[in-house]
Amino acid sequence: MGPASPASAVTLRIVSGGQTGADRASLDFALARGWPRGGWCPHGRRTETGTLEARYQLRETPSDDYRQRTEWNVRDSDGTVIFSLAPQLTGGSAATAECARHLGKPWLHLTPATPRAAHRLVEFVTTHGIKTLNVAGPRASEEPAVDVFVRRMLEEAFPADR
Repeated sequence: MGPASPASAVTLRIVSGGQTGADRASLDFALARGWPRGGWCPHGRRTETGTLEARYQLRETPSDDYRQRTEWNVRDSDGTVIFSLAPQLTGGSAATAECARHLGKPWLHLTPATPRAAHRLVEFVTTHGIKTLNVAGPRASEEPAVDVFVRRMLEEAFPADR
């Protein structure tokens, strides 16, 4: 069963922190679709593998602390989806959820075990009127295949116009 029909007409602005894994997969999805993208990254464009490429169009926070980047991306978006392969949120992903709760922003956690995950993402975006979606989740060193899951969910939820 495919996603709800409104998703095929959706164009979101995707924001993330630019880290490897979930963040980068969402930005690559937006790039491939020609969707607007952006967000905040730590000062120095710091990631676990070096400096984030300029093509991702993220702005640097004044601090090189990942927490500031996380907070500003949650703050500046309409809602956050956190992807993970693990059923429990840990580390920066758990901090993202807590930040969303603290700021009163809607958020959704999706895993491969989530029933109808792509459909739930479409419902989340539609229900909350999300135009700017913050995408978060583990870095590649923590969950090496999370990027594949993120890409698959985004492609299922928001199929390319044919």
